[in-house]
Amino acid sequence: MLGPVILAASRSDRMRRFVSVAPGTKQVVDRFIAGETVEHVVPIVLDATDKGLEVTLDVVGEDITTREQAGAARDAYLDLIAHLKDLGLGTRAEMSVKLSMFGQALEGGHELALANVRPVVEAAAAIGTTVTLDAEDHTTLDSMFAIHEELRKDFPQTGCVIQAYLFRTEADARRLAAAGSRVRIVKGAYKEPASVAFQDKGEIDKAYVRITKILMEGDGYPMIGSHDPRLIAIAQELARRAGRKLDEYEFQMLYGIRSDEHVRLAAEGHRMRVYTAYGTDWYGYFMRRLAEKPANLLFFGRSIITKN
Repeated sequence: MLGPVILAASRSDRMRRFVSVAPGTKQVVDRFIAGETVEHVVPIVLDATDKGLEVTLDVVGEDITTREQAGAARDAYLDLIAHLKDLGLGTRAEMSVKLSMFGQALEGGHELALANVRPVVEAAAAIGTTVTLDAEDHTTLDSMFAIHEELRKDFPQTGCVIQAYLFRTEADARRLAAAGSRVRIVKGAYKEPASVAFQDKGEIDKAYVRITKILMEGDGYPMIGSHDPRLIAIAQELARRAGRKLDEYEFQMLYGIRSDEHVRLAAEGHRMRVYTAYGTDWYGYFMRRLAEKPANLLFFGRSIITKN
């Protein structure tokens, strides 16, 4: 099982240094990371929206260690929102944020993360868009859900993410599948112990279907985060059975993965949103993408060999 090994490496400073200087790294990172700055990512956003797609933008870099870094993360998102406003893209582009990037893991982190993310959510609402709170490892989720609930008091469109591999998620989905909610369901991409999460892929897929059914039959707005053709087809069938129209749910996929499928779903009338990450601190995000799909690791290995 390569996935757990890669996820462990995502927390290794030694592996970070090795991967960062490996000859083939840039070629592979460029497949998943849209650029280093907001200026780099704007043309990609414009190209996506021209194709009928929508985007959610993630400024990578959750491994922060100081309050100053947390403040800088807030400011990076505010700069992004200013660019989206100038381009008139507020209705086509939203933001995804990891609360660890806003200081959640620091002393007094819950209050700090809330204080830092609130102005981002306010600014997003001012240009007609919103923010989705990404899920991280299971120890952070109670704080994330509490912040989500607090933000929704003033900004009810604020979304959140749930992870199918966690035992708790079916209960979370039932609670969240209420009118006005926006919930993204993903399989999960963190190394979690067997005491809190399914370890078998088949069990994770079954949980994903059960949770998708809960969301589709609820009163909220489901966001189906998957590249798996079988799960996408099942989600479409569950939406049909629940009587949902095409604009009452959406699909989400990562930038750089199954790009033709992005366009195909949009052409069929589905709302299709591309999760687009950018920034300089890409290591943790990059390693999770490798862990999710071993073929990505093989691509990385071939790139290193080719460059040598």
